[in-house]
Amino acid sequence: MADDLWSYSPTCGHRSGMDLAGWSVMATDGFVGRVDEHSEEAGDAHLVLDAGAWIFGRLLIPASAVVRCEPEERTIRLGLSRGQVEDAPQHLTETDRADRQYREDVAAYFVAAARARRSAAS
Repeated sequence: MADDLWSYSPTCGHRSGMDLAGWSVMATDGFVGRVDEHSEEAGDAHLVLDAGAWIFGRLLIPASAVVRCEPEERTIRLGLSRGQVEDAPQHLTETDRADRQYREDVAAYFVAAARARRSAAS
Protein backbone atom coordinates (compact mmCIF):
# COMPACT_ATOMS: atom_id res chain seq x y z
CA MET A 1 0.00 0.00 0.00
CA ALA A 2 1.12 3.55 -0.59
CA ASP A 3 2.80 5.59 2.12
CA ASP A 4 -0.25 7.87 2.21
CA LEU A 5 -3.06 5.58 3.30
CA TRP A 6 -5.84 7.82 1.97
CA SER A 7 -4.44 8.34 -1.56
CA TYR A 8 -4.35 6.20 -4.68
CA SER A 9 -0.92 4.98 -5.72
CA PRO A 10 0.22 6.77 -8.88
CA THR A 11 0.82 3.35 -10.48
CA CYS A 12 -2.61 1.77 -9.79
CA GLY A 13 -4.30 3.20 -12.86
CA HIS A 14 -6.88 5.31 -11.04
CA ARG A 15 -7.69 8.48 -12.93
CA SER A 16 -9.38 11.51 -11.47
CA GLY A 17 -13.08 11.58 -12.29
CA MET A 18 -13.50 7.80 -12.69
CA ASP A 19 -16.92 6.70 -11.48
CA LEU A 20 -16.12 3.49 -9.60
CA ALA A 21 -19.65 2.86 -8.27
CA GLY A 22 -20.76 -0.67 -9.12
CA TRP A 23 -17.27 -1.91 -10.03
CA SER A 24 -16.28 -5.40 -8.90
CA VAL A 25 -13.66 -5.56 -6.17
CA MET A 26 -11.19 -8.42 -6.13
CA ALA A 27 -8.88 -9.39 -3.29
CA THR A 28 -5.68 -11.29 -4.07
CA ASP A 29 -7.62 -14.54 -3.72
CA GLY A 30 -11.07 -13.76 -5.07
CA PHE A 31 -14.14 -11.55 -5.33
CA VAL A 32 -15.07 -9.53 -2.23
CA GLY A 33 -17.88 -7.25 -3.38
CA ARG A 34 -18.77 -4.11 -5.30
CA VAL A 35 -18.02 -0.45 -4.84
CA ASP A 36 -21.05 1.15 -3.22
CA GLU A 37 -19.55 4.63 -3.21
CA HIS A 38 -16.12 6.23 -3.34
CA SER A 39 -14.21 9.43 -2.75
CA GLU A 40 -11.15 10.75 -4.47
CA GLU A 41 -10.86 13.76 -2.19
CA ALA A 42 -7.19 14.60 -1.56
CA GLY A 43 -6.06 12.99 1.69
CA ASP A 44 -9.38 11.13 2.09
CA ALA A 45 -9.67 8.91 -0.97
CA HIS A 46 -11.45 5.64 -0.22
CA LEU A 47 -13.94 3.03 -1.36
CA VAL A 48 -17.04 1.95 0.47
CA LEU A 49 -17.25 -1.75 -0.31
CA ASP A 50 -20.60 -3.51 -0.28
CA ALA A 51 -19.59 -7.08 0.51
CA GLY A 52 -23.17 -8.33 0.25
CA ALA A 53 -24.03 -11.51 2.10
CA TRP A 54 -20.40 -12.66 2.24
CA ILE A 55 -19.51 -10.27 5.07
CA PHE A 56 -22.95 -8.72 5.41
CA GLY A 57 -22.14 -5.09 5.55
CA ARG A 58 -20.07 -2.30 4.16
CA LEU A 59 -16.38 -1.64 4.66
CA LEU A 60 -14.33 1.51 4.32
CA ILE A 61 -11.25 0.69 2.24
CA PRO A 62 -8.46 3.30 2.02
CA ALA A 63 -7.45 4.13 -1.55
CA SER A 64 -3.90 2.88 -0.94
CA ALA A 65 -5.25 -0.70 -0.79
CA VAL A 66 -6.05 -0.45 -4.51
CA VAL A 67 -3.23 -1.94 -6.57
CA ARG A 68 -4.94 -1.79 -9.96
CA CYS A 69 -7.98 -0.27 -11.64
CA GLU A 70 -9.15 -2.09 -14.77
CA PRO A 71 -11.64 0.20 -16.54
CA GLU A 72 -12.38 -2.23 -19.39
CA GLU A 73 -13.51 -4.88 -16.90
CA ARG A 74 -14.86 -2.37 -14.35
CA THR A 75 -12.75 -4.15 -11.75
CA ILE A 76 -10.63 -2.95 -8.85
CA ARG A 77 -7.89 -5.18 -7.49
CA LEU A 78 -6.80 -4.84 -3.87
CA GLY A 79 -3.48 -5.78 -2.32
CA LEU A 80 -5.39 -7.63 0.41
CA SER A 81 -6.57 -11.19 0.86
CA ARG A 82 -10.24 -12.03 1.37
CA GLY A 83 -9.43 -12.74 5.02
CA GLN A 84 -7.88 -9.31 5.47
CA VAL A 85 -10.95 -7.68 3.93
CA GLU A 86 -13.26 -9.79 6.08
CA ASP A 87 -11.40 -8.79 9.27
CA ALA A 88 -11.46 -5.04 8.50
CA PRO A 89 -13.53 -2.76 10.75
CA GLN A 90 -17.12 -2.59 9.51
CA HIS A 91 -18.53 0.65 8.17
CA LEU A 92 -21.90 0.85 9.87
CA THR A 93 -23.24 4.34 9.18
CA GLU A 94 -22.45 7.57 7.38
CA THR A 95 -21.28 9.09 10.66
CA ASP A 96 -18.59 6.40 11.00
CA ARG A 97 -16.52 8.13 8.34
CA ALA A 98 -16.48 11.32 10.38
CA ASP A 99 -15.77 9.56 13.69
CA ARG A 100 -12.13 10.09 14.63
CA GLN A 101 -11.76 6.84 16.59
CA TYR A 102 -13.28 4.80 13.77
CA ARG A 103 -10.89 6.41 11.25
CA GLU A 104 -7.93 5.68 13.54
CA ASP A 105 -9.07 2.05 13.88
CA VAL A 106 -9.39 1.70 10.10
CA ALA A 107 -5.98 3.29 9.54
CA ALA A 108 -4.29 1.08 12.15
CA TYR A 109 -5.89 -2.04 10.67
CA PHE A 110 -4.79 -1.31 7.10
CA VAL A 111 -1.28 -0.25 8.10
CA ALA A 112 -0.90 -3.56 9.97
CA ALA A 113 -2.32 -5.48 6.97
CA ALA A 114 0.21 -3.81 4.65
CA ARG A 115 3.07 -4.72 7.01
CA ALA A 116 1.90 -8.33 7.19
CA ARG A 117 1.73 -8.52 3.40
CA ARG A 118 5.26 -7.12 3.03
CA SER A 119 6.58 -9.55 5.64
CA ALA A 120 4.95 -12.51 3.91
CA ALA A 121 6.45 -11.43 0.57
CA SER A 122 10.01 -11.31 1.91
